[in-house]
Amino acid sequence: MGNVIAFCETNGSNLRSSALAALGVARQVAANQGGEVLALLVGNGVSAASAEACKYAKKVVVVDSDALEHPFAETYAPIIARVAGEQGANVVVATATSIGKDILPRVAGALGAGMASEISAVVSKTEFKRPVLAGGAYVTVALSSDNQCITVRQSEVEPATPLDGPGEAINTDAGAVDTLGAAFVKLETSRSERPDLNDADIVVSGGRGMKNGENFKHIEELCDVLGAAMGASRAATDAGYVPSDLQVGQTGKVVAPNLYIAIAISGAIQHLAGMKNSKVIVAINKDPEAPIFQIADYGVVTTWEKAIPELIEEIRKVKAASA
Repeated sequence: MGNVIAFCETNGSNLRSSALAALGVARQVAANQGGEVLALLVGNGVSAASAEACKYAKKVVVVDSDALEHPFAETYAPIIARVAGEQGANVVVATATSIGKDILPRVAGALGAGMASEISAVVSKTEFKRPVLAGGAYVTVALSSDNQCITVRQSEVEPATPLDGPGEAINTDAGAVDTLGAAFVKLETSRSERPDLNDADIVVSGGRGMKNGENFKHIEELCDVLGAAMGASRAATDAGYVPSDLQVGQTGKVVAPNLYIAIAISGAIQHLAGMKNSKVIVAINKDPEAPIFQIADYGVVTTWEKAIPELIEEIRKVKAASA
């Protein structure tokens, strides 16, 4: 019997939605192990998010240090492994974000743990289901080691819900922080008032059929009316229409919003792997044979030039009527 640590990413004073996916799976694993779930916050200023974390875990371990401003695997992994030992945890769970996928393999190495990556379900104490072949098939992997490290595919698991009562937060020292030669150079990111792709309830994505980057301003307008995040297919980002950090798909971000609107996207399997678990999928494409229609809940065969202005107009009418 051992405890389970859920490494939780934060955004200012809040947990990221990805943290709830890790906590949800951690609870399932803990039920099989017979131990407790501990939320772990690591970084600079993460203490601000401890109050929210206490809503989801009875015990929250906080490692807050100026030296942890940037999420280097070289600095975070030793801390996570150390805390796991101190808290009697033999399982560490994180979400398969760029940060989680970077850090957890190092934690596994430090703990001598077996690792299951991007799981979609907990089968048993040692077995986990994960997608392969761009989500076209699923396999069950088994870990034979006592210690386990698990990354979770956020779009395929149920997020944790709040507990009946608040938990307790405890602070622990970061110790000596050594980047092992790694150095932060710069961060390039696009700033937007729109929601983050990973956290948005609504996502509107455009594909190569948008023809050029200038035409994406129409998708931006639709996003603003809906309060949605903007995404794109790999073909659109490879063509330079929009930045690559907006890519949804197998080699981009995997999302599962309540509503996903795919505009001028044919629906290659690589793109479907990144959005097929969305609750409601709306496809707009002038080609009635486009593969995207096979998974869409609603499909409109028309051009984006006709569909987007009409959508914007009708949404504004509905908003004005309910104001």
